[in-house]
Amino acid sequence: MTLNLHEQQNHGGPPRRLLVVMPSSLGDVVMATPTLRALRSHYPQSRITALVKRDCRGVLDPCPWVDRVVSVRPGLRDGLFELSRRLAGGKFDAAVILPNSFRTALLTRMAGIERRIGYARDGRATLLTDRLLARRRVGGFVPVPTHEYYLGIARYLGAVDPDPTLELLTRPEDDAATEVILARAGGLTDHSRPLVLMVPADRHAPARAWPADRYAELADRCAAELGAVVALVGSAKEKKVIERVIGAAQRPIVNLSHVEADRGLLKSVIRRSAVLVGNDAGPRHVAAALGVPVVTLFGPTDPAWTDTGYDLERQVRIKVYCSPCQKRKCPLRQTAGEHQCLRQISAATVYEQVASLVGRAAASPRAM
Repeated sequence: MTLNLHEQQNHGGPPRRLLVVMPSSLGDVVMATPTLRALRSHYPQSRITALVKRDCRGVLDPCPWVDRVVSVRPGLRDGLFELSRRLAGGKFDAAVILPNSFRTALLTRMAGIERRIGYARDGRATLLTDRLLARRRVGGFVPVPTHEYYLGIARYLGAVDPDPTLELLTRPEDDAATEVILARAGGLTDHSRPLVLMVPADRHAPARAWPADRYAELADRCAAELGAVVALVGSAKEKKVIERVIGAAQRPIVNLSHVEADRGLLKSVIRRSAVLVGNDAGPRHVAAALGVPVVTLFGPTDPAWTDTGYDLERQVRIKVYCSPCQKRKCPLRQTAGEHQCLRQISAATVYEQVASLVGRAAASPRAM
């Protein structure tokens, strides 16, 4: 999958203190968990610290593969000098840099970390001591699932046959809080009725969102035919889409949008679900990492980049001439072809996948 630009140098054995610079998005943080696990296994005596954005800290809490999680405070998000001084105090011997950005490589260099391992992209090759080269093809890079892309670094460092399975854990207090929230909001006090969780919006990429009326139609059918409690999650910026889905539905839908800001609680809500339905975004990866069945609606994105290898995921996709375009906004706006990659997906098609997975979840209930 990857080629080294030079031979790995002798750095005197395993690092005593290893920094892992984590990606910035929810989904990519989840996709990095196999790499954290592989590094922990390969360097059992090293003190491993993960650097992550504060809003994703809850994703890694708890995490058995790192000794410490350092979060980037809001005021330091763009403060390279201040953040580099903080990291310099950690006296790290090496840094594994998972994001491709120039900024993250520069940060570790400014922090005085002697060994800096990452992919030679974004013009940062000279800032790295150990450079990996991603496979290219005419016009761009060869699509590689993100979790395998990150694992390329672990393999380079010597990890043998690392497990690519995504994995997350929840905290007991968040699991308990979830039960209280569901009982108050939707009257769901036991596991006799399945919880179908939907993520109907994407504030980062509107082109990925399935139409609100389809979610409403799907929710009504799940409630009527599966006896399900249907709930929605999303951020404050996705409030209008969530309201449109609730307004278009004929049956009650539980609004759990307030839990999205607390990533620890979001994990527990997803873990409690019988199935999650959404687009190619972070909650989909959280579900896979928690062993929750998931139905993913693919429109403009290419599944090859974000494939989880999860056997309880059902990918729904309609082939149209312009997909995958990888655009955040549909380039055919205000034309007859606008958003056809998702508009052609019917609620009936998605329901079939949801129903089959709810049946699987009922047959194999997860302990909370």
